[in-house]
Order: sequence, then C-alpha cells, then structure tokens
Amino acid sequence: MTKRKSCPICKNTPPAQAESAPFCSERCQKVDLFRWFEGKYTIVDQLDPIEAQILASEGDVSLADGSEQ
Repeated sequence: MTKRKSCPICKNTPPAQAESAPFCSERCQKVDLFRWFEGKYTIVDQLDPIEAQILASEGDVSLADGSEQ
C-alpha cells in the first residue's frame, strides 16, 4: 500500500479522489499557479553557451556575469 502525499501548499492530505491532485483543493491549486505567475518558482537549467548568447542578444535573458549583449 502506498501512502498518499500531502498537499504541497497546506500540507493536508488530499481526499482519495481529489480532482485537484496533488493538491487538496482547488484553492491550493490556484495558490500554486499564482506562485508560478509571480515568478516565485524557477526551473534552473544550464543553457548551451551559443543558445545563451542568442537569448542574451534578444534581451530574453541576462548572462551569468550580469551583462546583456
């Protein structure tokens, strides 16, 4: 038997058949979504140096040294 994980927002155990899984409620699901929109969560990934230069030249990203090209 596997143990159900707790809600990542409020830490309550979600109902067995929650439509908002892995969240316990629609409210917690929306809190998580808004955190993504506000930029509180990030996904860090190494970029290929050439791709980083292209993105920096387009103004989409700043380089590790803080400069933009």
